[in-house]
Amino acid sequence: MARGRWSEWCRGGEPMVWLSAACVGLCLLAVVGLIGLLAVRGLGIFWPVPVVELQYREAGGSLQTVVGQGRLTQALPESWVEAAGLAGVRRHGAAYRTLMQVGGEVPAQEFRWLLRDRIEARRAPLELMVVERTDAGYLYGYLVGLGASPKERTAPAGAADWDALQRQIDRADAQRRQLHALQAGRVAALNLELERLRLSERKAELGLAGAGAGVAARTASARARLQQEYGQLQRELGERYRELERDTFTLRTADGALHTLPLAQVVRVYRPNAMAVGDKVRLYAQRLWEFLSTGPRGQGAVNGIFPAIFGTVLLVLLMSVLVMPFGVLAAVYLREYARQGWLTGLIRVALHNLAGVPSIVYGLFGLGFFVYSVGGSIDRWFFPEALPAPTFGTPGLFWASLTLALLTLPVVIVATEEGLERLPRSLREASLSLGATRWQTVARVVLPTASPALITGLILAVARAAGEVAPLMLVGVVKVAPDLPVDGHFPYLHLERKFMHLGYHIYDLGFQSAQIEASQALVYLTALLLVVVVFLLNLSAIVLRNRLRQKYRILES
Repeated sequence: MARGRWSEWCRGGEPMVWLSAACVGLCLLAVVGLIGLLAVRGLGIFWPVPVVELQYREAGGSLQTVVGQGRLTQALPESWVEAAGLAGVRRHGAAYRTLMQVGGEVPAQEFRWLLRDRIEARRAPLELMVVERTDAGYLYGYLVGLGASPKERTAPAGAADWDALQRQIDRADAQRRQLHALQAGRVAALNLELERLRLSERKAELGLAGAGAGVAARTASARARLQQEYGQLQRELGERYRELERDTFTLRTADGALHTLPLAQVVRVYRPNAMAVGDKVRLYAQRLWEFLSTGPRGQGAVNGIFPAIFGTVLLVLLMSVLVMPFGVLAAVYLREYARQGWLTGLIRVALHNLAGVPSIVYGLFGLGFFVYSVGGSIDRWFFPEALPAPTFGTPGLFWASLTLALLTLPVVIVATEEGLERLPRSLREASLSLGATRWQTVARVVLPTASPALITGLILAVARAAGEVAPLMLVGVVKVAPDLPVDGHFPYLHLERKFMHLGYHIYDLGFQSAQIEASQALVYLTALLLVVVVFLLNLSAIVLRNRLRQKYRILES
């Protein structure tokens, strides 16, 4: 009886239903696990971990004071311990090492591995402070006093000096923001006008069309006015910089040396060992927001990533604008106009093969054709006064968008054509029977009804293009971009500029940084941001697709 019920259960297809549900559950578990891993490994980098002062026994036997924050702990393999001759130093079974962020002027020396069994003593004084600097790594030590304190004063400063230092840092931060606004506004506008004058003079020298005989006289007077204004701005900037660098403070590091730092080089100073949980949460939120909303500031351990987020989103949007018209038109021709035969079949096979071509091949094509051929021709025709400095004949945002559009074009064509194929033939025949032309039927009936399939093609294109790195390295992406592709100066969207990208940022942190182990948390966090950006872009497209599908559901039936 049980055997009969089992046979009936199998014939009813129940095993396949449960197997499908299990596969879906495993996929969801893998996605949730991936996002959870990225979040746990990445978001913890902003939490103010305690600062410790260690007495560390060096390999030669000398005792050294090390001050820093523990970032990572690893268990050492037995083979590695024996090969390094460290078997005799183990006191607690397995050997472990800790990656300590000890600060310093050189990024490559900011982190140091310490064997746990060689740590003789450990303490965490409340007075130990962390100094985050704008153009260098962290510094750890004790606050001695404000200003250039005398060298004989080595005792930690009191609460009054600490409060006064925090007020001075807030004032210095406001002054830095004013300087940045001045440089990004008036100074950038003056530089742009001076460059346009230089190009006008160059046009006059080359005798190009539109450059009259009076250009030299007009540009000379304009240049004199701009240089006078520029000189006034330089004096104002100099006064602001001198005011910013006036305030200093002195701290004593682990080796007993005194360092006098101007507040112009300091982002923040805090004492994590003396902070309450609420203070740590506020500092965590502040550092996370700075990471998301600011750009790189130098060689510090954690720099802002907003230009990479902005560049990734802008690249995907431009790619979508470029790929959708060509993909839709190609699919419409293949499905609605082309005679179905061996030639169209061959074209479809070629499209499927193009979808599997490695992305680096598209990058090489974009560099050779778009950048050097098309971009070089544009420079010769429209920007000869700027040569030999290229304008469009160099990798940039526009060529990167075109390259990704070419890479995702087969995906859009195949998805759109499948959507057109699913439409009932009676829909086209009804439109034609009412007197509509073939193009009117396609434009007003077929394409609106198949619009959910078009959005599906866009979703697939975004999912593939957003994470590409190899082609972008050849056609426009850089490690640090001096300016965003969008600003307040005409033409506002500068397609010729290079840009930053989250995928390339992950590659640079994971494989090109001086301390790869120390960069792991940033790699996880940047990967999480890339997943979130792709998810939000796809979510917007999915919401639009569902609305269109609901709107044209009656026509599809």
